[in-house]
Amino acid sequence: MQMELMRPGQLRDALAKRSVVFIPIGAFEFHQEHLPFGLDALNAHGLTCLTAHRFGGAVLPPLYYGTGGSHKSYPWTIMMNDEVEIRGMLEQTLTRLQELGVKVAVIFSGHFAPEQLEMISSIAERWRQGANYMKVIDLAINMPLDSTPSPDHAGVFETTVLSRFEPLTIDLSQLPSIDKVPAIDPDGDSYGLHRHDPSHVLWGVFGEDPRKYQPAEAHALALKLSEAIELSVGSALAD
Repeated sequence: MQMELMRPGQLRDALAKRSVVFIPIGAFEFHQEHLPFGLDALNAHGLTCLTAHRFGGAVLPPLYYGTGGSHKSYPWTIMMNDEVEIRGMLEQTLTRLQELGVKVAVIFSGHFAPEQLEMISSIAERWRQGANYMKVIDLAINMPLDSTPSPDHAGVFETTVLSRFEPLTIDLSQLPSIDKVPAIDPDGDSYGLHRHDPSHVLWGVFGEDPRKYQPAEAHALALKLSEAIELSVGSALAD
């Protein structure tokens, strides 16, 4: 289902069964010492591939450039200053997919900074207002789910999702032992601005301490997210 690995006949066959193309996007961003820079795109790609495997459709290669958020100045983060470049690539992609006869395109973001979410929402809305027959839906990894870790940045949630798809990229030994160096958060606020302090043991992490993550929970969390994506895509196809 990965389009970069498919031959023309394989792609035609896949879309004849389910005319859906997923467009995973993320960012190239610091996620503390235990996680890779490409996490957002890796998670978006993993979830859309899982959904395509279960539901049908095909998945474009992930886009590793993103915009927005509060980590722009962190080490090795490469963030676009605005949406212009990314919007142009996504809109051209949608235009070509429609010309090629695709019925539904799904922009799925693993990076959920407000600026990025506003961008994909406005792209989808602008598309819907035009004279287009292909349906476009915009989704992100922070979609509401019951009984799951809260979406975060480099915390338990993102670490758990990534461990379903790229477990070898995670190395919690790069963080100090939670017993020896626990996270000190005023009023227990793991999303507070104090986490931007480089001296904090979880510098740049916003959310539950990733040292508490349980690998055994990865499959169930990824499946819940995939099922939520599938539900949205199924509704679009049924309309």
